[in-house]
Amino acid sequence: MADVAIVAITKHGLALARRLHAALPGSELLASKKFLAGEEPGGVVAMEAPLKEEIARFFHRYKQIVFLVSLGAVVRLIAPHLKDKHVDPGVLVVDDRAQFVISVLSGHVGGANAFTEQVALIFGATPVITTASDVGKTIPVDILGRELGWTLEGEAHVTRVSAAVVNEEPIAFIQETGEKTWWTRDTPLPPQIKRVASLDEVGGAVFGAYLIVSDRVLDLPPPVASRCVIYRPKSLVLGMGCDRGASFEEVDGLVKETLARHDLALASVKAVATIEQKRDEPALLRLCETYRWEFKVYTKTELADVQAVENPSETVRKWVGVPSVSEAASLVYAGADRLLVPKVKSTKATLAVSRMAFSDRQGDTR
Repeated sequence: MADVAIVAITKHGLALARRLHAALPGSELLASKKFLAGEEPGGVVAMEAPLKEEIARFFHRYKQIVFLVSLGAVVRLIAPHLKDKHVDPGVLVVDDRAQFVISVLSGHVGGANAFTEQVALIFGATPVITTASDVGKTIPVDILGRELGWTLEGEAHVTRVSAAVVNEEPIAFIQETGEKTWWTRDTPLPPQIKRVASLDEVGGAVFGAYLIVSDRVLDLPPPVASRCVIYRPKSLVLGMGCDRGASFEEVDGLVKETLARHDLALASVKAVATIEQKRDEPALLRLCETYRWEFKVYTKTELADVQAVENPSETVRKWVGVPSVSEAASLVYAGADRLLVPKVKSTKATLAVSRMAFSDRQGDTR
């Protein structure tokens, strides 16, 4: 099914909709049947009922909906179908002369603001975006780092933290790990936002809000905990080895227990790395499928001479031909020169953890 719907209910609106449809491969054009010719190309859908009835059927089928309909009418039409920003589609309105493209709904989480810029470029129109963080060229708290794979914790505080950001209160941006290239606007970071590498650097200073990028489970003091959001970058690499036929429950338990013991966040795991002999190991494959982690295998040659291995094993060398699997694989994938968690064992599995090495130019230095 298409991700984008373009909706037109007038003859002139249909002409504009056809232009946009042609410029957006894979989109669908929904138009009043009376304005369509007998045969239409693929991706054109005839609406037989009034738009008020049709919209109930298609509103939540698409990620983005572009209306060639008046703004007031669109507001009235979509109002009964709104749920929340996490499930509602992005909604755009284009005026009858394609002079303005207006972001109406789900500007951040739904991606309507970015799509508005794209559609405006197609028409040579002016994008109309009213989201405060975009207008003010500051941090979009609810979607920061999303394109980098970061996930957000502390959604209960998003409104409070966002208000502090757009009202230009002093903000502490505490980044312990993760991609350093998260600021992508063409303007400097606002001066009221102070970047530090750890909570300790904040000292006794008081801030209106705290934005924390960390893969650690943090015990935050009340003044910080009540006005912070935490971003979980994909920064942890699990190097793993196991006996053939090890159970998923054992492997999963080893991961969860080890991360919990070291106060590391499951949400920050990026990948599982191992040796090529384990490329079809059911427990490891199921683990990655369950958590949507990347599964990476390395050859013996790639793992043979990793310098930062702390626990080489002659037994491992005897069976697989290299002195380390879990430690070496995690280090190689992460591009790291030291282990975050040296090898730990369960009955039939081993695990080591490394942190991704991030540079100022790119997030993944492998």
